[in-house]
Amino acid sequence: MAMPEFARNVDHDAAAPICTNTNTYYHKLIDWDNADDPLRKLLSPALPKTGGKGVWGASDEEAEYLAQGYRHKFRASAFLMLPETEAEEGVTPALEYIASHPEIRQVILAGGDCFSLPTAKLRKLIESLRAIPHVGIIRLSTRTPVMDPVRISEDRGLLRLIREYSTPAKPIYLMVHVHHPREMTAEATRSLRSLRDAGAVIVNRTPILGGINDAPELLGELLELLELAGVTPYYFFVDRPRDDDCQFAVPLAKAYRLVEQAKLTTAGLGRRARLAVNHDAGFIEVLAVESGKAYLKFHASPDDEAGKFITADCPEDALWLNDLPGSESRIGSVQIDWTDSEDYGLHTSYVKRPYQIGD
Repeated sequence: MAMPEFARNVDHDAAAPICTNTNTYYHKLIDWDNADDPLRKLLSPALPKTGGKGVWGASDEEAEYLAQGYRHKFRASAFLMLPETEAEEGVTPALEYIASHPEIRQVILAGGDCFSLPTAKLRKLIESLRAIPHVGIIRLSTRTPVMDPVRISEDRGLLRLIREYSTPAKPIYLMVHVHHPREMTAEATRSLRSLRDAGAVIVNRTPILGGINDAPELLGELLELLELAGVTPYYFFVDRPRDDDCQFAVPLAKAYRLVEQAKLTTAGLGRRARLAVNHDAGFIEVLAVESGKAYLKFHASPDDEAGKFITADCPEDALWLNDLPGSESRIGSVQIDWTDSEDYGLHTSYVKRPYQIGD
């Protein structure tokens, strides 16, 4: 089958970032003769069509950062933008801010794939964070283990970096993004296991994408494969719809049913996976969507309102929190100010905190 031209940078210590979205390995996974091949659509989505409500885009947690290159969204967590240049002063204000705020116990490297950085630059960044005593968890987001696994399994410097700075007392968490079970090849599994063996704690989050993975058997298979690779299925998520197209968007009610049906196909620990929404208001778990009602729980928010529980009317076609009746005037850029109102079908209460997960 025909395969388009591409380029690949394999010098992991060079100054130029590595291209992990177009390379020989991933292109070979795609059936280029099939326009509906899900991996092909991930790389080359169709042009927007009219008449929809939105398209799949980046989650709110990675949408906006302060000019200094950081965002202190939740009290105990801060997002740090990956540096775009070799100049160390580019991240200095962010590091100084984190160092001056002892409440920050977790730093999330965001704004791109952490393994797109040359290993030498990533080492400098992690060394700087490890020099801040109150930072316990460093979290790295990546799709490289499934997009370009050789970059992981054959880069001894990278594995040595993880082994050196991910300890039982201060772990490095890898938030991998696996979108489809076909991405869990033997090579991808090998790369994930090499990171795990080096000491990284690996969890996965997967967006529910219409036309790509919105089938319970696919999501269930993904759960099983992640478990076999030693990766914890952390959560599925509904992402923010955008613009005037719904190419990848999946309604909230449908996404909930898909996840629950997928969990029933696995007998393993994949049933721990949750459905969540990353919103400016916070990290919100969708506990259930039943009989036209959505039951939501905050696990983190800028106002530190973990445990906040909301019941809201949920039409079958609602794609996002803003689509829940009555929420339009109650959602701000930073928080949801939902109050009890029979008129809107919104009910707010607080749950004692029997458990709490991070963002």
